[in-house]
Amino acid sequence: MSGVGPRILICAPGSGSGKTLVTCAILRLLKKKGYDPCSFKCGPDYIDPMFHKKVLGIPSGNLDLFLAGKDGALRSLSEGMEGRNIAVIEGVMGFFDGMGKCECEGSSYDLCIRTKTPAILVVNCRGMSRSIIPMIKGFLEYGALSIIQGVILNNISAMIAPDISALIEKELKIPVIGFLPKLEGEVLLSRHLGLVMPDEVPEVLEIIDRVADELEKSFDLEKFFEIARSAKPVEYEKVEITRATDKTVAVAMDEAFCFYYEDNLRLLEKMGARIKFFSPIHDERLPEADGIIIGGGYPELHLKELSDNLPMRNDIKNAAERGIPILAECGGFLYLKDSYRDRDGAVFDMAGVLPGQGYMTDKLTHFGYVSVTSLEDTPYLNKGDTVRGHEFHYCDTTDNGSACTMNKPVGNRSWEGYQVSGNVFAGFAHLYYPSFPEFIERFLRKI
Repeated sequence: MSGVGPRILICAPGSGSGKTLVTCAILRLLKKKGYDPCSFKCGPDYIDPMFHKKVLGIPSGNLDLFLAGKDGALRSLSEGMEGRNIAVIEGVMGFFDGMGKCECEGSSYDLCIRTKTPAILVVNCRGMSRSIIPMIKGFLEYGALSIIQGVILNNISAMIAPDISALIEKELKIPVIGFLPKLEGEVLLSRHLGLVMPDEVPEVLEIIDRVADELEKSFDLEKFFEIARSAKPVEYEKVEITRATDKTVAVAMDEAFCFYYEDNLRLLEKMGARIKFFSPIHDERLPEADGIIIGGGYPELHLKELSDNLPMRNDIKNAAERGIPILAECGGFLYLKDSYRDRDGAVFDMAGVLPGQGYMTDKLTHFGYVSVTSLEDTPYLNKGDTVRGHEFHYCDTTDNGSACTMNKPVGNRSWEGYQVSGNVFAGFAHLYYPSFPEFIERFLRKI
């Protein structure tokens, strides 16, 4: 296959530069102007796409070279762009920061190279004036190809922005697409997994609208589209999907469980599954379904509600005992345990499907990409099968299981995890189903 239309990646020298806020403002501005954009996040992050979805009102996907590979990322990009006239991709960390401490592989720069996507650099100008110029110059000159085609200045005084923009364009021969002055109160707060959830920021759309209105005053929309349309056509391999079922899969979706790769849900539907969402917090009963998936999220913030919903906990435990296929990851894994102990020592009953107790630690227990390889034959992975995923959690449990080994792609670190009980398969990694489609195909055929 070949194609993929106008697209642009929003990058930055490092985290905290304002990529998310600028990306949301651009998306909001495009919608207000009558365009029909789609959005993506470079890397495995779940929460930034939720902000994109809050702005767009449509699903936002991930483009991840480790999880999906080049062809997979291009397929996701192409599918996400169907019916849309531009794609805005939010970068990850610093532009050249990749999987390892000193690696460029998997970085925003790497994604731009492999997908032939031009980039716009967002620079946090706080505490700088002319020093902004050599910093931008370094990013323009570093790397094998000139990918950065424009600049957006963030946190810059409106009094000096025009003069600094003129100097940048004169000395570096690169356009300044727009700038944002320091905006009091326009902050999207952080939590232990990154940004807080969109619904937790009061009047989030109003905040983004105010930022979009401010950006619009200086934003060069014509130049923005000129850069986006300079993206070259790409070729990628099309994959035929096997239809595995016509049954219903219940997927947990609420404040506690909401971390899902859009590609995973799309693959389920391509394989014939009918997805029915339910809430372990608010619903008293499971919906009628033939399989259950409980994803990640923030169960540790809703322990009382989850524990108090005894009918739901009993339904899930009974489903497991009846042999209903169940997949659970990270927050879902914690929910299936016997109990969870909070920071104050209070213990809350969970679903009781798997032995062990969850608890919060004071640091990241595991963080980063992993290859999950089965050490034994399980219902969905045979011994030696590998599916790729990502871990990011401060929680741990007294029994993480030993059905699989997790291997880091860089270095020699590895550890064991995953519990298997009947048709239940659960662990901490957020698995990316398209990296080993047989995994989810076996799950669907089991139901």
